[in-house]
Amino acid sequence: MLRSLLLSTCLLIASSLRAAPMPPELEKALAAFQAEGTHDWGFTQSTRSADHSLVERFDPSKPRFAQWSLVQKDNRAPTDQETKEYKDMLDRRTRGPTAPNVKNQIRPDTCEPLGIENDRARYRFLLNPGGEDDKSAEHMVVTFFLHQPTGTIDRVELASIRPFSPMFAVKIHEARTVILYTLPDDTRPTLLQEITVRVRGRAMFFKSLDRDMTVTYSDYTPPVKKP
Repeated sequence: MLRSLLLSTCLLIASSLRAAPMPPELEKALAAFQAEGTHDWGFTQSTRSADHSLVERFDPSKPRFAQWSLVQKDNRAPTDQETKEYKDMLDRRTRGPTAPNVKNQIRPDTCEPLGIENDRARYRFLLNPGGEDDKSAEHMVVTFFLHQPTGTIDRVELASIRPFSPMFAVKIHEARTVILYTLPDDTRPTLLQEITVRVRGRAMFFKSLDRDMTVTYSDYTPPVKKP
């Protein structure tokens, strides 16, 4: 009992020593940060895993129901049936943001500076649950990379710090998501560039949940100016 109490006390002290107030430049960058990138730009979204690939086009100038279109499936043009199934899928659910937004889940009092490298200051946070059924957040940390010359966040890393079980009979040994953004310049703002996902785990002790997936964003087009 005493040993457990001492261990808990040491962990709390160590955590408080590492944490620091969130610097103003990071607060400003997070306030402007949009996980899905700048709105109203068109783009091509390419998703690739070990078994499948998908290329989609997003055009915000079109009516909402026609903004997403299927360009390729498994490195070929989609069949009429696949195009129909894709449209049916879009009808059944609304396409939300394309990148996970953990900005609203960070615990500001756990801000941990990790140093500066290549003009990027790194800050790590613990997370609050994203909802009542979120059993993953307490086992994850998020790291923001702040590009100091532009004052923008150009990399976000979400990673597990221990194995966890998000639901019955499911064990996740490793989970990691890395999100990259372009830096703003005179011609365009910060835009989503790439998302990589790595998961290692098992379900029911024998079914592998191992997954590697990459989503890239290209062929950006600026917003159409309304007359």
